[in-house]
Amino acid sequence: MTEAIGVGELREAQMDLLFPCVATYYQEPLELAQGSGCRVRDVEGREYLDLFAGILTTSVGHCHPEVVAAVQAQAQKLGHTSTLYVTEPQVAVARRLSRIAPGELRRTMFTNSGTEAVETAVMLACMHTGRSEVIALRHAYAGRSMLATNITAHAPWRPLPSSYAGVKHVMAPYPYRAPIEAASDEELVDFYLRDLEEVIETTTDGKPAAFIAETILGVGGCIVPPVGYFQRAVELIRSYGALFICDEVQAGFGRTGTRWFGIEHWDVTPDIMVMAKGIANGWPVAATITTDEIAASWRAKTISTFGGNPVCMAAAGTTLEILERERAPDNAAARGAQLRTGLEHLQRHHAWIGEVRGMGLMMGLELVQDRESKRPSPAKTVALLQAAKAEGLLLGAGGLHGQVIRIGPSLLVTEAEIDEGLERLARACDAVAS
Repeated sequence: MTEAIGVGELREAQMDLLFPCVATYYQEPLELAQGSGCRVRDVEGREYLDLFAGILTTSVGHCHPEVVAAVQAQAQKLGHTSTLYVTEPQVAVARRLSRIAPGELRRTMFTNSGTEAVETAVMLACMHTGRSEVIALRHAYAGRSMLATNITAHAPWRPLPSSYAGVKHVMAPYPYRAPIEAASDEELVDFYLRDLEEVIETTTDGKPAAFIAETILGVGGCIVPPVGYFQRAVELIRSYGALFICDEVQAGFGRTGTRWFGIEHWDVTPDIMVMAKGIANGWPVAATITTDEIAASWRAKTISTFGGNPVCMAAAGTTLEILERERAPDNAAARGAQLRTGLEHLQRHHAWIGEVRGMGLMMGLELVQDRESKRPSPAKTVALLQAAKAEGLLLGAGGLHGQVIRIGPSLLVTEAEIDEGLERLARACDAVAS
């Protein structure tokens, strides 16, 4: 039986027993104990409206009863096998993914986290092309392994110096902080594409294996590329014989609204796509999906002890079933439009909100010292997170300097819950401004 820890002891026990790098939000870390839908409760019973969803992960809400029931039923039937055996839950989820994924993406490998999915995708691209150099975006986040932290382009998230010489970074398609002022989308795309081509021509051997990019840069601060960027970037990278790896770990499963995956908004079909987070409503599931031809390039032995675990697959299958039944992409579009309207209203009243951006239910507020200089204001982010907590509202943070408030609730969030969240956020903004 697990040893009970008193309410007042939890925080101290964590600080004493976990790695110091396991950081938490807030001056006084929040000790959560229960969750249901878009609500969570702390150990003292106080309720919070959660508009960050465990980093955009509890896609159908905390402890959704159907997911809980599916997990319980599977755990009583068969809990673990490894990938050495065939199980119905794994095949069922793979079949469902092949149905909703774009283009000819139909072959899946299941792992446990977005980090592992990225590792799988990059290795597969290198095996398929016979090459070893990878192009990534600045401001990107790819995970916490050695390779993933080298793909990541945020100094605070890179614990070691670069150890993979084959990873090259190009400018992120970040319109708000573009080096050219008052540019159209077409002019911005031209600028970013010149940089992409120059990086290939000057820092690689001219034969990259892949270009990996999040469709919306999540940890980077909900950065949405200008219209036309992905079409032209992928066309360029393919002209060099490289593959396009699309990172949908945060943007996938309807979060961007109207489409199942963010990349579909730009009419681009990836060669390889990685998914995690919202796929299983908080259970450790990630997936790398690709075509028959590319999947066949992996000829070496491989295994994932926990990948495709029957209990996790039961959670994923039920989560995806709920998302389809409830038409999550459509709800994300409607509630995202409602959320954006409210956030833009707040922007008009607070000069330190430099930009409102995002798609669907993946939104960000870039906080600045003043709109003229656009100097980042991480202090405002800390203050607003704290003020929102005081209002019973949970939000996230991101951006290179920690200057972006991130909002990404359950994809089943209701109109009333968005209204409530905006009201609480408005009070928090007023508290920060006073």
